[in-house]
Amino acid sequence: MAMTLSQKILAAHAGLDNVVAGQLITADLDLVLGNDITSPVAIKEIAAHGGGDVFDKDKVALVMDHFVPNKDIKSAEQCKCCRTFAHAQGISNFYDVGEMGIEHALLPEKGLVGAGDLVIGADSHTCTYGALGAFSTGVGSTDMAYGMLTGKAWFKVPSAIKVTLVGKKAPHVSGKDVILHLIGEIGVSGALYKSLEFCGDGCADMTIDDRLTICNMAIEAGAKNGIFAVDDITLAYLKGRCKREPRVYKADPDATYEREVVIDLSALKPTVSFPHLPENTHTVDEIDDIAIDQVVIGSCTNGRISDLRAAAEVLKGRKVKKGVRVIVIPATQSIYMQALEEGLIKTFIEAGAVVSTPT
Repeated sequence: MAMTLSQKILAAHAGLDNVVAGQLITADLDLVLGNDITSPVAIKEIAAHGGGDVFDKDKVALVMDHFVPNKDIKSAEQCKCCRTFAHAQGISNFYDVGEMGIEHALLPEKGLVGAGDLVIGADSHTCTYGALGAFSTGVGSTDMAYGMLTGKAWFKVPSAIKVTLVGKKAPHVSGKDVILHLIGEIGVSGALYKSLEFCGDGCADMTIDDRLTICNMAIEAGAKNGIFAVDDITLAYLKGRCKREPRVYKADPDATYEREVVIDLSALKPTVSFPHLPENTHTVDEIDDIAIDQVVIGSCTNGRISDLRAAAEVLKGRKVKKGVRVIVIPATQSIYMQALEEGLIKTFIEAGAVVSTPT
């Protein structure tokens, strides 16, 4: 029976020859992720049910990234809960102050996610790792607890939307513009509990950073996951980074999709969302002058070195307008260091911006 890319990965991890949309399965996990907000709920749930050891200390990742360094006593207590659990369990992938970064930038950078993996995380943007050819999705903290103990999770197999990319991007168009264009077209519920599967010749014009951004925001269209097929770009990124051999899956040529959306990259323009939903998109040529109070360059979507380079290119030799706040947040310590070495931090400070620790 023909299957989509996501269905192929789910079937393999469930030990089944094939799966169909709507089928309930239990599958083996390659990684379980939590952060300082969601992990304490899972940890307390484990304790409430008698405790127990995690299924694999190398396949659980806890990243202190939302309120770190801690902003108050409550956030400090959240991290202390995670820190105590990680040390007691011997969890190897525990990232605290000095090592941390924004979880969805840190895990690919550290090589913790590989092609063909099945990943769950107690954070909605866990769908980011589809950029590397993995099936990854967000879950609740109780599902995270079960995953940490058993190495398994249940899934309802999603149907899929085929997103075919054609052409090449114009200058100043990035993956963020691609995903905002798509959300503007299909709406915030347009892919509800479906897999967004990106394919087509245009994928060759998508860097890993572009793909990470696109898959990160699949959830903003309601998708269960977003995913790109593994290609030479993926393999080059993973080489020397991920210790596991890539597992390459491909959608069957006759796989069934609920619909197909074709995006001509050459026709895209820089795009932004207006309040109060991501689907309220406008291209820059449609926008009149709008006074702004603050600019944030960062987040799990856009705090990578390519984003900082683009921002520095705009700010170099210029000054932030009086009354406007500009906050720059490198997504990881490694990105922060690279930005320092390239002189980007100097550019930001000279322009009148403030640079934060990765968070």
